[in-house]
Amino acid sequence: MSEKLPLLLVQMGHPPLDIRQAVGEQPQWFHAALGDVGPVTVVCPFEGEALPAVGTFSGAVITGSWAMVTDHEEWSERTAEWAREVIEAGVPVLGVCYGHQLMAYALGGSVNYHPQGSEVGQIAVTLNDAAQHDPLLSGLPNSFDTFLSHEQSVLALPKGAVVLGASSHDPHQIVRYSPTAFSVQFHPEFSAPVMNKIITSRSERVAMKGKDRDALLAKVSDTPESRAILQRFVALL
Repeated sequence: MSEKLPLLLVQMGHPPLDIRQAVGEQPQWFHAALGDVGPVTVVCPFEGEALPAVGTFSGAVITGSWAMVTDHEEWSERTAEWAREVIEAGVPVLGVCYGHQLMAYALGGSVNYHPQGSEVGQIAVTLNDAAQHDPLLSGLPNSFDTFLSHEQSVLALPKGAVVLGASSHDPHQIVRYSPTAFSVQFHPEFSAPVMNKIITSRSERVAMKGKDRDALLAKVSDTPESRAILQRFVALL
């Protein structure tokens, strides 16, 4: 019996120092959300690491970042090109926040700062009719809470993409590009401590401008349905 190929976690940057000192690195958040899922390989293109070839991993999760897709960093553009090739090869890919935006951009969509500013905190996402039979979403409530922290959004979808869920702020919260390519603007890997630290972090001053920090903190509890989407993606590999 052949050994299972690893899940690939494409880490798109380090959290700011104060956040990672308090709640750790992004791979730790994903490991905590997923539990024991077998082998996981982490690659960091922002540190110059090469992205692996198709056939060496079972599926990929592209993480969030404190960078912006519109900065067009070399490592980000290289990851976008790689993601397009992997998606075209039919390998399962899940994009999270920055990964969501990068996938849409890689496939021909448009990404930029949201005209109404940032979206931060525990916020409800509502599924549409197209989501009812999606393998990652079927059986979930029509509306469920998610953890969000982003300034940029997918403003225009690539050709052929289907929206499956939206928030009151962002109409493109959940997008499917192909049977194997899927992305979410929210963070299914966040725990309440991670969300709380982001709300209170010194590094988040711009994103938090004009927002009531205490009110956001009071709303933070848990987002099990959001986490279930990540768990389902990995379970299907």
